[in-house]
Amino acid sequence: MAFNALRALALSSALVAGFTAGAAHAADALTLQLKWVTQGQFAGYYVAKDKGFYEEEGLDVTIKPGGPDIAPPQVIAGGGADVIVDWMPSALASREKGVPLVNIAQPFKKSGMMLTCRKETGITSPEDFKGKTLGVWFFGNEYPFLSWMSHLNMPTDGGPDGVTVLKQGFNVDPLLQKQADCISTMTYNEYWQVIDAGIPAEDLVVFKYEDQGVATLEDGLYVLEDSLKDPAMVDKYTKFVRASMKGWAYTAEHPEEAAEIVLENDATGAQTEKHQVRMVKEISQLVDGSDGKLDMAAYDRTVKSLLSGGSDPVITKEPEGATTTVVTDKM
Repeated sequence: MAFNALRALALSSALVAGFTAGAAHAADALTLQLKWVTQGQFAGYYVAKDKGFYEEEGLDVTIKPGGPDIAPPQVIAGGGADVIVDWMPSALASREKGVPLVNIAQPFKKSGMMLTCRKETGITSPEDFKGKTLGVWFFGNEYPFLSWMSHLNMPTDGGPDGVTVLKQGFNVDPLLQKQADCISTMTYNEYWQVIDAGIPAEDLVVFKYEDQGVATLEDGLYVLEDSLKDPAMVDKYTKFVRASMKGWAYTAEHPEEAAEIVLENDATGAQTEKHQVRMVKEISQLVDGSDGKLDMAAYDRTVKSLLSGGSDPVITKEPEGATTTVVTDKM
């Protein structure tokens, strides 16, 4: 009896020690809020989770999809996420309005935003936008457009020398139904929706923001400023960004597999394999081998563009403390 009791005590002690060690090495939880719904635009994060890259860094990452009624800056301000994916115009505008967002990494090097027009409208250059109706996304996505129109000295309240802005839903219906002469599209998404709807590429004219010299930085990773005062959080962010960029590199090399992983995470079942494979390949061109480090020249260009809005700039002053290299420097 004494031997059995001793053995039971030893076993109990071993179990307790095992649980304690397990708790000590438990993965750090981190929540990422996406800018939009589950799709190839965010393939790198889903791939990093699926392939175990986050797990290898000791992270337990929860990825929350976005949607038309979800504003990432509001989510993180309310404690619903540790890191968000947002476009820099939206993030800087939010910062100026009191949400202290800081860019810790910039996976997307290039902009995928453009205006897509029907060729039959006679539009061949941006100067031809005068008197036309242009579809524009809002909820923070309008800032690059407004900045561009300011560069062109085109009012956005209609008239023969300005443009009429149609508040565009997150679809391509205004172009298909001829409610607008041009609509906002992304190189990796809505442009192909127009094509798939039956309008061939030769019947379209596209104006890429990147080509027009008015591109602003898009999908970046942002956190709240105060969290960067905690070395443990900075370490967690470093692990997250490192694993995420590994996910993006894998995505570029295996687009079909990455698209499949995205589809497996799409709870809505709304995405198709053809569209997601195409999107992943286009997105990889925007990431373009990024190591996650923010190009300060591209940042300065974005800020300059957002400040030059005439009487209605996107931001009214040069941002201070809106970016940091503390995370990418540790990678």
